[in-house]
Amino acid sequence: MSNYRLGSYYHSGRVYHMPDQHSTLRAQRRAETQRTIQAHAVRLFTERGYDATTVTDVAEAARVSPMTVYRHFPTKEDLVLVDQHGRLVAEQIAASSATQPLVRRIGSALIDAAATLTRGGHGDDLAAGEQFLLARLRLMILTPALRAKHLDNHYALQQAIVDALGADTTDPDTAFHAQAAVGACLAAMHTALVRWAETDGQTELPDLIAKALTAAFGDDVVDTGPDA
Repeated sequence: MSNYRLGSYYHSGRVYHMPDQHSTLRAQRRAETQRTIQAHAVRLFTERGYDATTVTDVAEAARVSPMTVYRHFPTKEDLVLVDQHGRLVAEQIAASSATQPLVRRIGSALIDAAATLTRGGHGDDLAAGEQFLLARLRLMILTPALRAKHLDNHYALQQAIVDALGADTTDPDTAFHAQAAVGACLAAMHTALVRWAETDGQTELPDLIAKALTAAFGDDVVDTGPDA
């Protein structure tokens, strides 16, 4: 009679634990619920105005309870500001070569993350992903409460990128160099984001970010090929 647990298997004298499918499904359902709530929130904020829309309005549109909304988004501002950008940028930087110039590593990660966020799929999915991001950007730019909160998120993203770079933050000079490089790259990206929102997404966002980075740092900052 076997003595190993459900969710494990025995081979060559060792017990191997299999992934918990229930945990995976819960995570997927949670992510889907979060996406649904945020999509309704951004739509309502755009149609009715941010101040005129309540969390209860969002909950009713998403067919969930207000408590469920707060479980996914602790504040009303988070309904607009929460995204995957920081995680995507950190992953891109962590996967990049530490031998590359610092600004190129950061810039390439910002461009690649923007491509992922705006891609979202093909055809209608592509347009939907871009329109959703455009709507969020307009809300951030035009809503005073969101502009203030967005600054907090900016600092958090800056620190996440510094951490992903693996810089020796115990050395003041190294930490300052990394923070300055990240801050400058994020400033260029912000300029591109504002331009993208103002022109209704007429230019591809990754291209605009690359253009802004090139204007700030020169042609060598953008990785133009596998050997660059």
